[in-house]
Amino acid sequence: MVERLGKYTLALNSHPSITGCAAVVGKTEGEGPLKDEFDFIFEDDTLGETSFEKAESALQKEAVTRALTKAGKTPDEADISLAGDLLDQCIGTSFGLRSLNMPFIGLYGACSTMALSLGLASVLVDCGAAKVAVASTSSHFCSAERQFRLPLEYGGQRTPTSQRTATAAGASVVESRRNDKPTVDAVTFGRITDLGIKDSNNMGAAMAPAAANTIADFLQDTAASPSDFDMILTGDLGIVGSKLLCELLQKDHGIDIESVHADCGLLLYDIEGQDVHSGGSGCGCSGSVLNSYIMRRLESGELSRVLFVATGALMSPTSSLQGESIPSIAHAVLLSKPLSK
Repeated sequence: MVERLGKYTLALNSHPSITGCAAVVGKTEGEGPLKDEFDFIFEDDTLGETSFEKAESALQKEAVTRALTKAGKTPDEADISLAGDLLDQCIGTSFGLRSLNMPFIGLYGACSTMALSLGLASVLVDCGAAKVAVASTSSHFCSAERQFRLPLEYGGQRTPTSQRTATAAGASVVESRRNDKPTVDAVTFGRITDLGIKDSNNMGAAMAPAAANTIADFLQDTAASPSDFDMILTGDLGIVGSKLLCELLQKDHGIDIESVHADCGLLLYDIEGQDVHSGGSGCGCSGSVLNSYIMRRLESGELSRVLFVATGALMSPTSSLQGESIPSIAHAVLLSKPLSK
């Protein structure tokens, strides 16, 4: 059952398992270095829909349906679905999952939503409130640009610090422990952090302090060190944010994670060969990388322990226009290889 460790971390002593996971992506993501890892690559980013928002909804439904199938479950067998996205009122999620008829909790953690939904789903399974919980998220480059910046038709030039919102979705099915599946061992729900960054084209700088705080909190609560993990995987800090994260942890906490740190925003794309500037971002960035590349290596035993720390900027178009700074959040989920590996 759930046990609090230190001030911020929850130990999940029943070790819930991720029994099924899926990641589906768009064309650009399917041309990146992880192209062979995904369950499906859509060559048409509209997915045959009449709007980019509808395409994002279809993307998330596809990921959830595939994850449930791989877990040997149907939507009717799900006790709860926890999900969210970047769009106003989370319409990418609610419109995408409405036909599946699952009990639903809508979440907004911005780009941290995969860790938030997976962490909450695992807590519910661990404490017995659910037997089958589905965690999912999505993002779409075109729908995010229209909402947060400028429609693509405008043709505005992006700054070097900007990141590409991934057209991607990821989903995990969480159930009670199985010896042949990766487990969720602990969760740290992060604190809102705001160091006054206002540039919506520099999300890495805004989110890095939140990631630093959550990683430091987790390590202190669990008396762990970076060397205890095969990987400390951040959500989507990109080039700028990843550099800042390592500097902040070293300067403020005396913690060096450089040898084990990786970032979903840098793994998803070929940074040199694809036009993504500082890397990838968006809920679907970490959602797709986690539920493909990372989960495959955990399930095979190639990776033993991964601390997944997804980051999110809790802003809106309105707050940016009003000159507000960008509060950020990071949630951590500790994942381990199957007992049988």
